[in-house]
Amino acid sequence: MDYHSFISKKERSYIGCGFDCTVNGSKLFDFQQHLVEWALHIGRSAIFADCGLGKSPTQLHWADEVRRHTGKPVLILAPLAVSHQTEREAEKFGIEDVHVSAGKVYPITITNYEKLKHFNCDDFSGVVADESSILKSYSGKIRQEITEFMQPIDYRLLCTATPAPNDYMELGNSCEALSIMRRVEMLSVYFTHDSGSTQDWILRGHAESAFWRFMASWSRALRKPSDIGFSDDRFVLPELHMEQHTLRSKPAEGSLFVTEAITLDDQRKERKATINERCETVASIANSEDKPFLAWCSLNDESKMLAKLIDGAEEVSGSDSDDEKTRKMLGFSRGEIKCLVTKPSIAGFGMNWQHCNRMSFFPSHSHEAFYQSIRRCWRFGQTKPVTVHIVTTEAESRVLDNMRRKERAAEEMYSKIVEHMRDEQKRTNEYKPTLRVEVPKWIA
Repeated sequence: MDYHSFISKKERSYIGCGFDCTVNGSKLFDFQQHLVEWALHIGRSAIFADCGLGKSPTQLHWADEVRRHTGKPVLILAPLAVSHQTEREAEKFGIEDVHVSAGKVYPITITNYEKLKHFNCDDFSGVVADESSILKSYSGKIRQEITEFMQPIDYRLLCTATPAPNDYMELGNSCEALSIMRRVEMLSVYFTHDSGSTQDWILRGHAESAFWRFMASWSRALRKPSDIGFSDDRFVLPELHMEQHTLRSKPAEGSLFVTEAITLDDQRKERKATINERCETVASIANSEDKPFLAWCSLNDESKMLAKLIDGAEEVSGSDSDDEKTRKMLGFSRGEIKCLVTKPSIAGFGMNWQHCNRMSFFPSHSHEAFYQSIRRCWRFGQTKPVTVHIVTTEAESRVLDNMRRKERAAEEMYSKIVEHMRDEQKRTNEYKPTLRVEVPKWIA
């Protein structure tokens, strides 16, 4: 055995535990069919595809093939109203025996994450985690319960558009959920502590290529079909317009000038002090046209006020029952509700609202909340330019700057994920020497 072969044997990769299958007669695009067949071959995999690239039909076809192959049901986990949206997608693509359930098992069962406790993992041969990046939003206990539920199940698929919105090391959450490698092990193998902060991890320079080869062995990342070698003809997005509205802030008591809200406490006070002005600004924008409008907010008081000020608006709040939340979100999808007021934490994941091309957003420190909220409307299938009205105040400039900084960092990070994984998919481990070794004269 030569040295290169010896080293290659020590490199980590995921061999897979799936089966080969050709998805025939489906209504999938060519790149979606490719992803389904690849994921079935791998067995336990992740699809990191941007919003609107068809993760729902992809995972439905995957689930259909797994249950046919194994003869056992498959469970799809999804955010609340996304469950019913996925059920409608199944009808559209001709996939039968798909039902939303809070405990009863069907050939393909769809349920939201909070209802997982009503199911037994032994009943399923496959599990799909739709919008899998939201797992980190749950408490440690619930997240661990979801991960443990998935462990005994042979076939697993994770789907999300934001696999690592803040840091590469968040990819370890997906890695661990698929039982490919524990998160702490992945960090110790490929990462090292940042010298400036022991809480942060950075990718080891010499391990970069090996890390992306490891990632490419069990996941695919794409923002458009051409990222995996297919045509983008039907997946060109319309323009996105960002309009910023900066309102005047009042000087703090005892001050002549407006001071920047630096601490979180200062920022909360500024939000409460300007709630009337901000909500009135959003309402005037929403009411200026008789068209659908989506108003995102962060505070309960903002939500209530916007619902009162905007014509034809309905509020989706955390206190609503699951049935009430679902009714309102699907009602907005069908055009029965003109304007929806809600928080990114409630409706920011998975919903398809391409019928709407106007929205407002109060800046926060969460780039993922901002990105996911925008992509409910600005996604493949949208036919009109989308306008996002960012309403902020003079004192909240630091919040907006921080959100935009994270936006730039996340854009760069995801571009690198796609680029590295695309390159590593093309490479092989075959050793191809290009230089002739010359033996020194003193040895000869």
